[in-house]
Formats: sequence, structure tokens, C-alpha cells
Amino acid sequence: ADELRMIIDSATLPLRAMILLGINCGYGNTDCANLSKADIDFERGFINFPRLKTAVQRSCFIWPETVEALLDAIKKRPTPDDPDLEGLVFLTASGNQYVRDTKEGVHIDSVKDQFGRFLKQLKMKRKGLSFYALRHSFQTAAEECKDFPAIKHVMGHSDPSMSAVYRERISDERLKAVTDTVREWPGNRRPHCC
Repeated sequence: ADELRMIIDSATLPLRAMILLGINCGYGNTDCANLSKADIDFERGFINFPRLKTAVQRSCFIWPETVEALLDAIKKRPTPDDPDLEGLVFLTASGNQYVRDTKEGVHIDSVKDQFGRFLKQLKMKRKGLSFYALRHSFQTAAEECKDFPAIKHVMGHSDPSMSAVYRERISDERLKAVTDTVREWPGNRRPHCC
């Protein structure tokens, strides 16, 4: 938690907004790269965005600091290189999508690259510490609320259980409890994100 606070406090936009999405909503690299402005209800502090890897619908309440970072990142966002990218929240300095495959078949993950360089600057580069580790931390901290179906929903995990077949919805209160639990982790010392 202390390392995470330092990472968030030291990061600049747009990486700071992506890091907050990683720990606030369990987003990975591709999630951040594909997030559209239309997926975010800034007034309500809510994102409704399917996980691309599983095509599972997911929803997440976003913290005030996440909302602020996202709005700031959008204001400072470069002009898209391609008009089809206009709706995305994040674009690289050259106006490209953060995670993409080129026409030549090269996979580019600028989220991974920028986060890796950032950790190196902080002298925190070590095995197992990557942008995707934020998703692991989210899951670990969220489990303290003990509402596993709500956690799965926020994470975009598929749920093949019979209970999931019968479950019609998960209330906003349950979803908010998940992200509130992560925000307060560990214990009530101090929210890790602030």
C-alpha cells in the first residue's frame, strides 16, 4: 500500500489516471487503451465497460480522484492520429492507441512501456511488478468485502456457476462497497489512493 501511494503520488498524466483505473477498477493495459469517453458517467462516478478479453459486462464506481485524473487526462489528450480514435480517453503523444497491433503485425503496449520506465525512475523495477500487478492488488484488496460475485462483476471475470445463471443483477450498493473496500485498504490507516 505504501509503494502504491508513492506510485500514484509520483505519476503524471495520463499514466496517473491509468494507474488509478488499475487499482480502482482492476483495469489492465488493454482496458485502459480501449476505454471510451462514452463509457464514463463523470457526474455519477461510474464506468460501464465490458472487459475485452472475456466480453463480460462490468461496472465500476470510480473514486473522486480517479474522476479528476480522467477529466484532466482528457483535457490534455493529444489529437488523434486517426479520426476513429476520437472517442478514446487515452492517446499516446503521437495520437495513437496505447495498446495496438500495427499493420506489420507488431504488438505495441505503450502502457506497459511507460509504466516500466516510470518504475525504473522510481527505482522500483523488479520482477512481478508491472501495470497488471494493479489488477492483482485490486482483487486482493477487494476480497476483504467478501462479496465475491460483486468483485467478479467489477473485474469482468466470467462466472460459470449455477448461482450466476440465476443472478439477475448486482446492486449499485454492492458494487460501491467493492471499490470503497479497495480505497480503504489496508485497514483504515489512510486511503491508499490519496
